[in-house]
Amino acid sequence: MNMVTTTRAEKRLEAGWFQRLAWAALGWFSLGFLVWVPFLYVALRRGRPSDWGACASFVLYECVTLPWAANSNDDDGDAFLGVAFVVTLLVATALLLFWLFDKKTPRTPPMPVYGQPPYQQGYPYGR
Repeated sequence: MNMVTTTRAEKRLEAGWFQRLAWAALGWFSLGFLVWVPFLYVALRRGRPSDWGACASFVLYECVTLPWAANSNDDDGDAFLGVAFVVTLLVATALLLFWLFDKKTPRTPPMPVYGQPPYQQGYPYGR
């Protein structure tokens, strides 16, 4: 039995600061209801198991906290639920701003062809 292995190039997902801030703002302005959406976007684009794990953890967070908040009998609310909400949004913001997206790759200048001197800009008439 022959085993054929293929190596795929690792997908990169670079984002500028405006896009990172927009994804983080989505979680805050939706009051945490859509905090899983940026992680689903990254998981679909890049496909790494760690991205799918992050997406699944935030979906699980939504599936647990929404029924918990709806079934709360306290008039003032649950303090633990409030702390969990704030900590979750802070963690999601930190992930989106600093760790989830890949760093931009620096552009390198083109290398000269072997045997030719690099072009030097100067006086064109050989002075």
